[in-house]
Amino acid sequence: MIFFENTLQNYCSTHNCILNWEENQICNLFFSNFCKDFLRVTYVMLMKLQCNSYMKKITAILLLVVAFGTANAQYKKQSQLADLAVTLGQSENSIAASYIYNWGLGKKHRWDLGAGIRTTSYFGVKRNYITAPAKLARSTTIPFLIVLATQEEQNFDTLTVQRPLTFSTNLTFNAGYHFSPKWYGGVNIDVIGFTVGRTTSAILTSNGATTLESKAKPSAFNLLLTGDNDLGSLNSEFYLRYNLTNHCGVRGVYQFLFSEYKTTTPDIYQVAPDGTQVNRFRNKVNAFGLALTYQF
Repeated sequence: MIFFENTLQNYCSTHNCILNWEENQICNLFFSNFCKDFLRVTYVMLMKLQCNSYMKKITAILLLVVAFGTANAQYKKQSQLADLAVTLGQSENSIAASYIYNWGLGKKHRWDLGAGIRTTSYFGVKRNYITAPAKLARSTTIPFLIVLATQEEQNFDTLTVQRPLTFSTNLTFNAGYHFSPKWYGGVNIDVIGFTVGRTTSAILTSNGATTLESKAKPSAFNLLLTGDNDLGSLNSEFYLRYNLTNHCGVRGVYQFLFSEYKTTTPDIYQVAPDGTQVNRFRNKVNAFGLALTYQF
């Protein structure tokens, strides 16, 4: 590999392989110095083939470099990251700080599997929380299939929490893929942990009647069981990261977050059609955000 890099550099010098401004911008955005040398050589080869169309030339260069550069890129066998993410919704927001330890998989370690810990702060104003237990919320409680199951809206009652504020700390699972040295995509999800937060007033709307709950509290225990089987407050993200440097990156985030509150007054609860007394209510948050990542 070192011999090939030296050969490329010598070829560039001998044949005056110079890129124009647009081609340099493309290189700097996506590729390493080695790939840029390869691009210069490719440029000269295409010129010798009299490739007159500018767009065809650029397209050919990019295809060759992506195929060659990403195939030869090497990634870390192990990596550690610290991350700070912010998401914004309608009258609700979240801030999450996390630490992740990844293990690279495959010959070139393009795939990552990892674990970590994340603290998520969720806060909002007058958010509606609906009936949480899976047996009432969905047509089936079978793990994984529950995600596709029909919502049983006739069983839904609403707890309107006036000023929800929670701090959830959970162990997390992470999976990702290196598209190139600059671009990385992945998914992460909370698995188990605990939540503390603000005790606040809420209004329970159940069977057509409204009741004031003065001490609604966050559910304390969090556990991933898939879909509405989940317990407590859990955060998950789909994301795409761009590495600004070897250590710093920025992520675009799509977040799916469960926040859960409970009624605590003994005689304030939902009575389901089957007679079940329900005091757990869930808010499902879909939001977009940005994150800063530092790789050690």
